[in-house]
Amino acid sequence: MKTEPRPALETVLDLMLDAVCVVDANGRFVYVSAACESIFGYTQEEMIGRQMMDLVAPEDRERTLLAAQQVMSGQPSLHFENRYIRSDGRRVDIMWSARWSEADQLRVGVARDITRRKRSESLQEAVYAISEAAHNAANLTSLFEQVHQITGRLIPAPSFFVALNDPDQGNATFPYCKTAGDPAQLPLDPAAALCTEVTRTGQALLLTAHSENVCDNLKLLAATDNFCWLAAPLSTRQGCIGALLLNDTAETATYCEQDIDLLQFVANQVATAIERKQLQARLERMAQYDELTGLPNRAFLFDRLKTALARARRNSERLSLLYLDLDGFKQVNDGYGHGVGDLLLQAFARRLTQHTRETDTVARMGGDEFVVLLESSPTAADTEVVVTHILAAMQAPIELAGLALAIQPSIGVAYFPEHGTDEASLLRRADEAMYEAKSASAQQRPNLKQPGFTRFDITPP
Repeated sequence: MKTEPRPALETVLDLMLDAVCVVDANGRFVYVSAACESIFGYTQEEMIGRQMMDLVAPEDRERTLLAAQQVMSGQPSLHFENRYIRSDGRRVDIMWSARWSEADQLRVGVARDITRRKRSESLQEAVYAISEAAHNAANLTSLFEQVHQITGRLIPAPSFFVALNDPDQGNATFPYCKTAGDPAQLPLDPAAALCTEVTRTGQALLLTAHSENVCDNLKLLAATDNFCWLAAPLSTRQGCIGALLLNDTAETATYCEQDIDLLQFVANQVATAIERKQLQARLERMAQYDELTGLPNRAFLFDRLKTALARARRNSERLSLLYLDLDGFKQVNDGYGHGVGDLLLQAFARRLTQHTRETDTVARMGGDEFVVLLESSPTAADTEVVVTHILAAMQAPIELAGLALAIQPSIGVAYFPEHGTDEASLLRRADEAMYEAKSASAQQRPNLKQPGFTRFDITPP
């Protein structure tokens, strides 16, 4: 019976989907199977004689070299994973099994392309990581820092920008921008132009010196030394709020078409996280600040006062509490309407904030009642100066809604520790002192029925 000749070993190896690579002691390819071309993008002839380490992604070279040394010392390697740069610039994830032939002084390895699996795993990890960051980050800046790190594990991100559209100014702001190079050289103008473009189109884009089908402004941008850009819109249910941008100024930039979808995937997760974080911030502000005046509200004041009292006890310090009530505010509401009353409260709050220190806490208790907390051991004389300053600041009429209203507050003062050692007792004492001041002020008026404000028309008769 006649038998067919066995095919040559190389012919068999070329039929394998995995690639077989043989590397000499100096790290040069001496043989590669046909599958190497589909995995690495180079023909067999192009790979023979090349240094293996030249194809390894820069960030993986150190540990790859260590693994190679271990194999050459006689330790077979199973399922070692690293990344290579294809001939077209794309990264591929490879899983290696390798061993050393002492007799031949050759390292024999089998390479399997696991790029799709690693991509799927990386995307899943990114979803979890961004979701966790959005939940745990103290603020948006902290969130953006973590997103930068997460993105860098998927795509090289030497320069990373978060651009948010500012509807008031009509341009992009950069709450986060970092570069591995000189911070003074951050290309913010090109980044802003790219943000405008992806916001307009709602489409991610890759911009290189060879990009086509882009607007003239972007063509000029691509012709600069900012060699390679990747940008993706941050799209929410309310519309596009900005963009994520990556920039690589290396002439051998490795961004490619497949990175567009990857960055867009990250941008979608980030947009959701930003929306959630902004909503959380709004809710927290609503819980701590007065909506009308923007001042801290009663709950915020109690927290601040509690902390201040604990600090004062610990350091044997004093503090003062001023309780203010606008004389005649009811008559303003009754005479000119609640709209004018709200404008007056807003104007009074602004003027009160302008004439107190940044270290003082100015809060609205509700209605026309305000509180000022003075820390840093103010004496009675120091506090009296603040009270006098506030009263003097309120002498000038407040112009609003075609009126000029001159309105004065009654102010009561309580001191820690003389008048109380806890929040409730201090506020109660300051409130009582305020009513005493209001009563004394009313008795000084010639007509008790007159409200505690003066009206000046500023509109033509």
